[in-house]
Amino acid sequence: MELIADILLVAGALGAGFYCFVLARRLKRFNDLEKGVGGAVAVLSAQVDDLNKSLTAAQKVSDGSSQALNALTGRAESVAQRLELMMASMHDIPAAAAPAARPTAEERDALAAAYEAEARQQQQAAAEPAPEPEPEPEEEAKPASGLMFVRHNRNQSRVA
Repeated sequence: MELIADILLVAGALGAGFYCFVLARRLKRFNDLEKGVGGAVAVLSAQVDDLNKSLTAAQKVSDGSSQALNALTGRAESVAQRLELMMASMHDIPAAAAPAARPTAEERDALAAAYEAEARQQQQAAAEPAPEPEPEPEEEAKPASGLMFVRHNRNQSRVA
């Protein structure tokens, strides 16, 4: 009986050893850096790093775009205010005095630039003391050219 028990004990030990050998091979393949889970983890880690870099770059670009958009919005609001003032002043001009053709975008930009330059000159002239004017020789009266803003009294513009 002891001999049978020893044989069964040796067979069990050999079975357990073979089982451990098979498990060791499977664990090596599982942790292999090229084909196994270890490789997948390494690839995913590299992809996460790349995505973090891309996200940081995208945030920088979006911040720059946001600042540029804010600046453009501010400029657009100031131009809109100036246009509203111009439109309000145009309501006072009689319809018969309105020009036949509308100015192009380039003409409007040129007029706006001229208006701003004239406003700056007036501000500078107001800040500096005016010298005594010298008498100028009399010249022929030149007809007015360009766009002029004239404010009329509403009662005077409704003459029948």
